[in-house]
Amino acid sequence: MDDFIFGIRAVMEAIAAEKNIEKVLLRKKAESRLYHELFQIIRDKKILFQFVPVEKLNRITRKNHQGVVAFISRIEYASPDEMVARSYESGKSPFILILDQLSDVRNFGAIARTAECAGISGIIIPEKNSVHVSADAIKTSAGALLTLPVARVSSLRESVQFLKDAGLTVIAATEKSDKLLFDADLKGPTAIILGSEDTGISADLLTLCDISIQIPLFGEISSLNVSVTASVIVYEAVRQRIIKE
Repeated sequence: MDDFIFGIRAVMEAIAAEKNIEKVLLRKKAESRLYHELFQIIRDKKILFQFVPVEKLNRITRKNHQGVVAFISRIEYASPDEMVARSYESGKSPFILILDQLSDVRNFGAIARTAECAGISGIIIPEKNSVHVSADAIKTSAGALLTLPVARVSSLRESVQFLKDAGLTVIAATEKSDKLLFDADLKGPTAIILGSEDTGISADLLTLCDISIQIPLFGEISSLNVSVTASVIVYEAVRQRIIKE
């Protein structure tokens, strides 16, 4: 189970101590003055929250949670600008993966493991409707998520625009592209967007991409698992960069 704390004052103190809080679950229709004070703090700090039935809180803990449970992140999240800066400072060309609303924790862990092994700059995920760095994700990644930079952002669109402004070529990985992966130049500063397992890359992000690429498929199945797609693309980039060097 993920690390969590419960109780109104305990969560208030965690926020005041600037703990990295993933999300706060709040009981529906709670009415105490202290509860409303906490809710205002959560809103002011822009902490992700969700109203849930008390039964869900009771399944997490049977202790006196006072209608509040907060999950504490197991890592310190990075930021996209830190990823880019660290890459340049180390003399490397930035290479970043952007995961658009990925939902399967096993895919996330597998992608992170590949990314860490390949030495990429980091992974960007959205705050909402996405996997996060949970115990299961860390286990599936073989611990890679404890060392690989991960940014958790409120707006993928804004992050993509920042990367473009910073000089990265933003590439969408989609089977709908007419350009093959192996024809794309991945040697320079690059960000690859991978879409959710069900719906792919959202339309608003596709409009920001500089190009799109596809992995050629010759069988009857029309698409690869997203973690396999990530592995193929990441190591094509590694191949190109090794040859360059």
